[in-house]
Amino acid sequence: MKKFRGVYLKNEHEIAFMREANRIGALILDAMGKEVAPGVPTMRFEEIAQEMCRFYGVRPAFQGYNGFPYALCCSVNEEVVHGFPSASRFLREGDIVSFDMGVIYEGFFSDSARTLGVGAVSEEAAGLLRVTEECLLRGVAAAVPGNTLRDISAAVQTHAEAHGYAVIRRFVGHGIGRSMHEKPEIPNFVPGIPLSLPLKTGMILAIEPMLALGTHEVDILADNWTAVTRDRKLAAHFEHSVAIAPNGPDILSLSSAASPAGGRKDAPSRAGGGGEISVDRALGRD
Repeated sequence: MKKFRGVYLKNEHEIAFMREANRIGALILDAMGKEVAPGVPTMRFEEIAQEMCRFYGVRPAFQGYNGFPYALCCSVNEEVVHGFPSASRFLREGDIVSFDMGVIYEGFFSDSARTLGVGAVSEEAAGLLRVTEECLLRGVAAAVPGNTLRDISAAVQTHAEAHGYAVIRRFVGHGIGRSMHEKPEIPNFVPGIPLSLPLKTGMILAIEPMLALGTHEVDILADNWTAVTRDRKLAAHFEHSVAIAPNGPDILSLSSAASPAGGRKDAPSRAGGGGEISVDRALGRD
């Protein structure tokens, strides 16, 4: 791969494989979303992740990464990120739950995240989810050649703070490709030092705003992974893997692609031609 200031620039062949990796990851998140309901143990979502990875012939990207024990980061309410699924934690009406999931397909990584409401949620929770997703989309919209990393960070921070939400600062977005975390780091806020890196065609960025109702400060629980807001108020997390393309941002982590791997023959699909059918087949529902 070519590099620009230490950042890998992917060619069309590599982007095609990353598109398929991310499409499979998005299909898995789709399946989890259909199962979200009061009374469901969060371990059920880990089971779905494992079942569907086996079905598609991909490996969970997170399991074993720096010792993380699960395929899925499942974070509920005040848990910001890196939460553990549990057989004894049951979703309750009004909760919010975040799923952060990645797979490895032909040596390439995917990464995406969504936060969902469980049943009827409060207006406060619904507003947090809406604005966090809007921040993601604004960050994505800024991911164009000629802009800089600062433009992405500023887009996220400006929209979040305009609505009164705190931007989590301990965790940031990142480049992604043949490794889960590549250069550059992508803060969701504008730090004190200039972010002068120009965005170039071929960069693939995992943009992932995390917002909270209260403080941006976090604590790490005794499991050494789960991050929670210090004031234990709600947090939300959305993420897409995005390729910088000549005509604008290309979101790779979508399940509704017109054809597998963007129609490229050099990245054979393992997900089947239709997302809905594949999801049902993977979970043994057909």
